Amino acid sequence: MPAMLMYPHIDPVAVQIGPLAVHWYGITYLVAFGLFLFLGTRRLHHPPFKSMTGECAWSRKDVEDILFLGVLGVVVGGRIGYCLFYKPGYYLTHPLEIFAVWQGGMSFHGGLLGVIGSMLWFAHSRRRSWLEVADFVAPCVPTGLAAGRVGNFINGELWGRFASPDLPWAMVFPQSGSMAPRHPSQIYQFLMEGLLLFIILWLYARKERKPGQVAAVFLLGYGVFRFTAEYFREPDDFLGILSLGMSMGQWLCIPMIVAGIVMWWWCGKRAPYALSHSPD
Repeated sequence: MPAMLMYPHIDPVAVQIGPLAVHWYGITYLVAFGLFLFLGTRRLHHPPFKSMTGECAWSRKDVEDILFLGVLGVVVGGRIGYCLFYKPGYYLTHPLEIFAVWQGGMSFHGGLLGVIGSMLWFAHSRRRSWLEVADFVAPCVPTGLAAGRVGNFINGELWGRFASPDLPWAMVFPQSGSMAPRHPSQIYQFLMEGLLLFIILWLYARKERKPGQVAAVFLLGYGVFRFTAEYFREPDDFLGILSLGMSMGQWLCIPMIVAGIVMWWWCGKRAPYALSHSPD
């Protein structure tokens, strides 16, 4: 039998000071928010934002405000999305447990809807185009997703499907209830939805695009990478594989992929960014 990697058990608590416990997963969230703030300030120097003047001008305070609203959107949307997409029947009969976020249960797709809602609010309050706000935010998001996948790996959760023992990086996750080798799907998602998507978006966004096209590439890129990663990720045991042999994550990615393609095509027909007057 070829040697297989064993999941290195990592204490989910990074620091314990009396009754206060700081979890690694919480730290990855802080890292994600810090990276967003750092990258957001860099985005201020990218076209078209660096050329915007007057009411259209962007500032660091805009970045900070978007981050605050985005955090709310991620938490509220992620939790509600999980309850609606994954366990609607259970939470319909146990509505108070919707608020028990410490028990776990967050959905990326729900979090995405929450962030879209927060960006709509920001755009309305600042009298900006929503597409402009989405284009600003999109390249700053994948590094936060990467940080979250690191947290998943540290927690030893969301492991992959069974893999061939001949796969050099196949890993045993004892907490899965099986000593058979599995795909370390958290790492796959870290690399694809996190690092690779960030590189693609950051390079694509450094040149001026039509309003909405950067956000469209995010939708398309994340949808494709997540759809692919789902083939290696163990589906939720209470859902399993759904129709057409696809997981819930894959079904939720299909609208993202379609929306990304249609949005990129539609935005390509729009006029370029206005740099000095109020948005539509």
